[in-house]
Amino acid sequence: MTALSPSVTLEAVRCDLCGADDYIVHIPSTLPPKPAAQSEDWSPYACTSGGYGCHGPIVRCKHCGLVYTTPRRNGGDVLKIYEAVEDPLYLEERQGRILTFEHHLRPMTRFTGPAEGRRLLDVGAYTGVFVEIARRHGWDACGVDPGAWAVAQARAQGLPMHLGTLEEAGFPPAHFSVVTMWDVIEHVPAPQQTLRAAWDVLEPGGILVVHTMDIDSLFSRLMGRRWPWYMEMHLFYFSRRTLRQMLQQVGFEVLGMGAQGRYLQAGYLASRVTALLPWLGRPIEALTNELKLRALPLRINLGDLFTTYAQKPKR
Repeated sequence: MTALSPSVTLEAVRCDLCGADDYIVHIPSTLPPKPAAQSEDWSPYACTSGGYGCHGPIVRCKHCGLVYTTPRRNGGDVLKIYEAVEDPLYLEERQGRILTFEHHLRPMTRFTGPAEGRRLLDVGAYTGVFVEIARRHGWDACGVDPGAWAVAQARAQGLPMHLGTLEEAGFPPAHFSVVTMWDVIEHVPAPQQTLRAAWDVLEPGGILVVHTMDIDSLFSRLMGRRWPWYMEMHLFYFSRRTLRQMLQQVGFEVLGMGAQGRYLQAGYLASRVTALLPWLGRPIEALTNELKLRALPLRINLGDLFTTYAQKPKR
C-alpha cells in the first residue's frame, strides 16, 4: 500500500475479470499530489462532477484486456465517500433524468416483458428517479444506494429505498424479476462481486440490465486521453467484450447489447462542456442563458454509452 496522506491510502488491485496482476499503463495518473494537511474533497465522486481528465493510473490487463484503475483508494474508503457525498446539482437536472429513464425503459421491456406488478430493483438508484419512472409504468420497484443524502431525497418523494450496498442489503434470494444498474458498475470496487450479488437476488429467468461507458467505442478512441469519462470516480472501463465476458463468468446469458444515449437539459449540457473545455463552454452557457434555453431537453448519443441485457438461466 502507498500512503497518499494521513487520510488517504492507495492499494494495488488485481484484474477483477481474470485475476491477473500483469498490465500495461493505459493512461498515467493526472491527480495532483495532495499536501498532508489538505482536507478531503469528495466532489470528484458526485454524479455531476466536472472532474474530467483528472484520475489515478489507468491500466489495461495484458491477459484479458480489462481496463481499470490501480493503485487506488481501498473499497472501504470509496464506500465511505459515497455514503457522505451530496450532489444538489443533480436535482436541477431532474427533467433530463426523467426523459433519459423513460427512454431507457422502452427497450428494456422488450427483454423483460410487461411489468404486471413484478419486482424490480435499481442498484445505485441515487435519488430514485428510475424507481419513480418504473413504478409509474407498473413495476413493483425499489432502489438501493449507499448515499445518505441521495436516499433521503428519494424517501422524501415517498419512494421505497434501502440505504447501503446491494451486497449488504439482505434481500431474499430469487426475489426480483429485474435488476438494473444505470451508470453504476464502473464505480464499484469489485464489479464481479456486485454482479454475483445481482445473480443471487434475481429469480431464475430474471433479467439484469447494465448501462456503462464503452472504452472501445469510436468516440473514446477518437478522443484518446481527452475522453471525458476518464475521471477519478470511475474505477473500471468496460468494453462490450470485457463486460460480456464478466457476465458470462458469473453465469449470465447475454441477450443483447446496444449504444444508448441520454437526455440533458441545455443548461446542464453547457456546464459539462465548460468543465471539459472552458473556452468553448462559457460562451455556450452565456448564449443558453440569454435565449432562456436552459431547460431545453437535448438528446445526446455519441455511441460511447451502452446497455447490456443479460438473463439468469431458467433452472
